[in-house]
Amino acid sequence: EIQLVESGGGLVQVGGSLRLSCQASGFTFDNYAVGWFRQAPGKEREGVSCATSKTGRSYYGDSVKGRFAISVDNAKNTVTLEMNNLEPEDTAVYYCAAFHLNIVGGLTRFPSVIRRAPAFGSWGQGTQVTVTA
Repeated sequence: EIQLVESGGGLVQVGGSLRLSCQASGFTFDNYAVGWFRQAPGKEREGVSCATSKTGRSYYGDSVKGRFAISVDNAKNTVTLEMNNLEPEDTAVYYCAAFHLNIVGGLTRFPSVIRRAPAFGSWGQGTQVTVTA
C-alpha cells in the first residue's frame, strides 16, 4: 500500500521560504512521478511540481516556476519541495502525490490528471501553507 506523509507546512510572510517534505512508503520511485499539488478554498486543484528519477525530468506549474524547486531522494524515498519568494497566492493545502508514469505520460499530463482524475494516483493528508502579507 502506497503511503505518503507530508511535513513542513506553516505560516510565513510574503517573500519568505518554506520546505515541504514527503516520506513515501509502499513503492519504489522507479516508475512513478512523485510531486505536489495544492488546493486553496474555492479553487481548483493545481499541479505544482513533480519529478521522475527514471528520466531525471521535472515539471513546474507556471505560477511557481523560478521560485519552487523539487528534489527526489531515491535512497530515502523522500520528495522535497523548496518554496522561495512565497506569495499570498501560494496559500493552500499542499499534498504529496504519486502517479505511475503511464498515468501522467512521463509528466506532461500531470497538471490535467491532478485537475480531473487524481483518484488514479495516491496522495497524503496534506499540509497547510499560509502566506501572510
